[in-house]
Amino acid sequence: MLGCGASPMHRIAIKATPPRTSSSVFVRVARWCMAHRWQTFVMWLLAVVAAIAIGQATGTRDISSFRLPDTESQAAYDLLAAHAPQANGGTDQLVYVARGGTLREGEARERMRASLERVRRESLVADVSDPLARGAQLTPDGRIGVATVTYKGEFQEFKVDQFKRVQDAAFSARGAQLRVEHGGQGAEFIRFTEQGGGTEFISLIAAALILMCMFGSLIAAGVPLLSAILALGVTIGMVPVISQLVDTPDFATQLAALMGIGVGIDYALIVVTRYRAEHGGGLSRDDALLRAMDTAGRTVFFAACTVIIALLGLLLLGLSFLHGAAIAAALAVLLTMIAALTVLPAVLSRSGDWIDRLRLPLPGRRRRAEAAAMTQSPAWARWSEFVQRRPWPAVLVAVLILLALAAPALHMRLGTSDAGLDPEGTTTRAAYDTIAEGFGPGVNGSFLLATQLAEPGDEASAKAIAADVARDPGVAIVSAPQLSPDEEIATIVAFPKSGPREEATTQLLERLRDDVLPAAEERTKATVHVGGQTASQEDFTGVIAGKLPLFVGAVVLLSALLLMAVFRSFFIPIKAALMNLLSIGAALGFVTLVFQDGFLAEALGSGTGPIESFVPVMLFAIVFGLSMDYEMFLVSRMHEEWQGTDDPSRAVRNGLATTGRVITAAALIMIVVFATFALGDDRIIKEFGLGLAMAVLLDAFVIRILLVPALMELAGRWAWWLPPVIARRLPQVALERE
Repeated sequence: MLGCGASPMHRIAIKATPPRTSSSVFVRVARWCMAHRWQTFVMWLLAVVAAIAIGQATGTRDISSFRLPDTESQAAYDLLAAHAPQANGGTDQLVYVARGGTLREGEARERMRASLERVRRESLVADVSDPLARGAQLTPDGRIGVATVTYKGEFQEFKVDQFKRVQDAAFSARGAQLRVEHGGQGAEFIRFTEQGGGTEFISLIAAALILMCMFGSLIAAGVPLLSAILALGVTIGMVPVISQLVDTPDFATQLAALMGIGVGIDYALIVVTRYRAEHGGGLSRDDALLRAMDTAGRTVFFAACTVIIALLGLLLLGLSFLHGAAIAAALAVLLTMIAALTVLPAVLSRSGDWIDRLRLPLPGRRRRAEAAAMTQSPAWARWSEFVQRRPWPAVLVAVLILLALAAPALHMRLGTSDAGLDPEGTTTRAAYDTIAEGFGPGVNGSFLLATQLAEPGDEASAKAIAADVARDPGVAIVSAPQLSPDEEIATIVAFPKSGPREEATTQLLERLRDDVLPAAEERTKATVHVGGQTASQEDFTGVIAGKLPLFVGAVVLLSALLLMAVFRSFFIPIKAALMNLLSIGAALGFVTLVFQDGFLAEALGSGTGPIESFVPVMLFAIVFGLSMDYEMFLVSRMHEEWQGTDDPSRAVRNGLATTGRVITAAALIMIVVFATFALGDDRIIKEFGLGLAMAVLLDAFVIRILLVPALMELAGRWAWWLPPVIARRLPQVALERE
């Protein structure tokens, strides 16, 4: 029932239409789970236990390769691996700072030398430089020295515990006379494993509070959480298994948890809300549950398919180390969808009134109970009518908001955050800052020039190349060339004057590759490849940019075809794709505004710097999928109304009146879930969390409740038109009950 002010002509007559006897697969699955409630629940518990046990037994395989095929930086590393493998191992920095004296004398010298000897004895260490040796890194006043730890292989070949032993050996020198810090990738591995977690738990608590406020009952609020937690348990247990099959980055588990909690609670909320509305409309509890699974369950299924398509589209980038993250996130969405279709029927079956027990003493209890029983919300009906009477102003306002937020993305710089953006108080941040203080910011982002000599032992050519590089105004220091054991290559290290995150360093790299080194190669007949962390990140950005059109095109095309088949419409998939691109642009603009331009950066505990190269593509995949989620939730109900009324305006009005409340509640949960991930220490997860929270906010509160009804009103009957030539070739996908 609608309540005061709602016209009876807008009600959905659900009392007189119990579910048909010809059951869809969704109804058949629901009936089996209803008849085997305990078996269903036990099977999920066993799946969680088995997944976690298998994951712990399997263990996580570290990424075997960060190769960037057909890039200059990769060519540099390949050249080193072939001719100077000892120089191709990973390196860390141990930073020694004398307190009140110098490193050349007294207790500081003795403690430093003793700790270096302990580090040298570790099994993974190939060599450790002495800051006091000739040509080593020592400030003129002798106060700051850097020892370079060279490992026997790449970082991925060793465990975190091994790096921890190296760090402990170095830190044994700490005392009143000496400060010691650890920088480099090995130190970052340690920091990542030791940093405070718990964001998943915080997000679950926040989601639970919102659900309790929405339903007014602890039991009703716990049902969506239950299905999400079960699916999340299986997903987290399977991430180590995924890592054994494909390269899986460290943040894959957090990303999967972020996706699983968000969409899992949303999917369950959609089903539970439809169930309570159908029962409030007069159906028995079991019939209401079957009706909910046959309508909302279908919507959840197709919505999950769009998210999975978008996430698996990341595989088209050809970047192997992102494959595990994409598969883990897609698995989380798949399992949460299955949980919504199986756990909910089992839990809600023959529930009686227990689902509304343990009511909370919150104001407006009666109003919430009446709202749960309503098919439509009078408030949302009035809002829809307001927008439909003014469609062009609504479109203009929504588009201006989205374009204004997207504007900062036009000057987005892609790169990688370095240790200079690590949290204050961490040893990696202290090492970075101390090195920059003592030797200049460019020391933290050096270029490695791997030079294939025209003739073995041609040291003169290597020196000539080093001299050409040193003459560039952006270069601070160039090391003397070092010949490989077979004397076929020479390695040269160039230190920029600017830091690794600065635009000047990127411009220097371009000058070296495009102007300085080609001229030197022509003169010496040598071949020079520029590597190093900064060069690798620039190449990584180039690889992503090259694959981006294929990735975006494939995801948009597949999602559009799915929407076209589901809704039998040409207008809806085009509209959805354009609006999703707008919301993605706005989310990326906000991420740029915060993490690159510094807006709210201090409040979030994040410094300013370039946006991680893979964050935009990951955000595109996730946001595009989530946007399709809300598109499916809203338009499916409009389509259901259109099928029953053949009145396009009424379909828009009733569709929004029916789904507005649940979409905004679901969006609020997802916003809170994503925003909690911005509270952690890891900058990448902060970018993901804040970007996704803003994307969902805009999608739910600007696009779905403002732009969609306005555009659907303007399109009228054309919104549901599909050219016959396309209709004959598309498969029939039934969204409503047969």
